[in-house]
Amino acid sequence: MSYADKVFIGMCRDIIKNGTSTEGEKVRPVWEDGTSAYTIKRFGVVNRYDLAKEFPALTLRRTGIKSCTDELLWIWQKKSNNIHELGSHIWDSWADAEGSIGKAYGYQMRVKHQYKEGMMDQVDRVLYDLKHNPYSRRIMTNIYVHQDLHEMNLYPCAYSMTFNVTKEKGCGKLTLNGILNQRSQDVLTANNWNVCQYAVLLHMLAQVCDMKAGELVHVIADAHIYDRHVPLVEELVSREPYPAPTFWLNPEIKDFYQFTPDDVRLDGYQTHPQIKNIPVAV
Repeated sequence: MSYADKVFIGMCRDIIKNGTSTEGEKVRPVWEDGTSAYTIKRFGVVNRYDLAKEFPALTLRRTGIKSCTDELLWIWQKKSNNIHELGSHIWDSWADAEGSIGKAYGYQMRVKHQYKEGMMDQVDRVLYDLKHNPYSRRIMTNIYVHQDLHEMNLYPCAYSMTFNVTKEKGCGKLTLNGILNQRSQDVLTANNWNVCQYAVLLHMLAQVCDMKAGELVHVIADAHIYDRHVPLVEELVSREPYPAPTFWLNPEIKDFYQFTPDDVRLDGYQTHPQIKNIPVAV
């Protein structure tokens, strides 16, 4: 069984059994037909994945590794907030006529800030510190910028990454670990997508900084399953998991800005059929 499947099944069953409902309360999201989109939620879910042991891709259904990597690079590498520079259509509902999602996600990553070493954006600061100050406890990003929230078409869900480097006895390379913080997550549509994205990011950053990928800790403040998703989730977690796939990252790439989705692959990735026509609340 894939460890990611084990974590996902346990989380979903816990939310459905022990979560609290927002039914009848004042909520922001609505379904396409205009009715309120209620959820069953759990507060403060924390999941840990050891990337040195296996890649955390679900086998209960397929996670499109190239598509999720494309979105990750759209934010972290292209530092873009325009959907015309993104290969998928997942952001279409939040884009304006010009394709912009406002001062969100990639926009915040490309803003340069003054440091004593000079002007850098958040991604370049992370790369600089991992290479020059790996034991710093200040290596992090944060795109939840309050002064710009009114100009964001959607407030960031996955808003912060904190990196921490450790040294294992007898190992010649340092280990790169990370904590992904999310204020909110639609578990069915986004959980494994985000987990795979930031697992890929840790592998990429580790490779270009001559480290190895360690633990990814995923902290979700509001982990929820939408009311119309409950039957889909129940069917999903009833499936028998397959073994985890093997992750491949192009070893020739030594510059973070040279990675493309084609430099990522999951070998031996056996999955159950995808769940189609999942309703999305906006």
